[in-house]
Amino acid sequence: MIYEMTVQVRVSNMKDGQKYYEILLNRQPDFTPHDGFAEWELLPNCWLQVAEGTPTVGNGPLRLGVVDLHAERKRLMDVLHIEEFEIFERVEVPVKWATFSDPWGNRLGLFEYKDSEALNEKLRQVVRR
Repeated sequence: MIYEMTVQVRVSNMKDGQKYYEILLNRQPDFTPHDGFAEWELLPNCWLQVAEGTPTVGNGPLRLGVVDLHAERKRLMDVLHIEEFEIFERVEVPVKWATFSDPWGNRLGLFEYKDSEALNEKLRQVVRR
C-alpha cells in the first residue's frame, strides 16, 4: 500500500533555490530539518523536497494543478521573471498544461482542468481529506 509520496528537485544554491520555490508555491516551507533542505506538503501526504546538490537537468516535469493557468503563468512571469511559456490544449485531453524550467534546469509545469465541474470535484476531494 502506498500512503505517501515525496518528489525531490536539486538546486546548486540552497538560499536562491528556497527563495525561488517559496515564490513559486506562494508560501514558506513546512519543514526545514537542516541546512540544504526544505520541504513543502503540497497536498496531504504529498511532499516536494528542495535539496542542495547537483541538479538533474531535464528531469520531470513536475506539474502542479492550478485553478487559473493563465493567471498563474502571468504571476510567475512577473515575480520569477520566467520567460513566457506556451499553454497546450488538445480536445481529447481534459486539461490545459504548460511546462517551464527553474533556474537549475528542473522541469516544472502547471495544469488546469478545462471542465469547471471536474475541477470542483478535485477541489472537493482535497477538502474532504
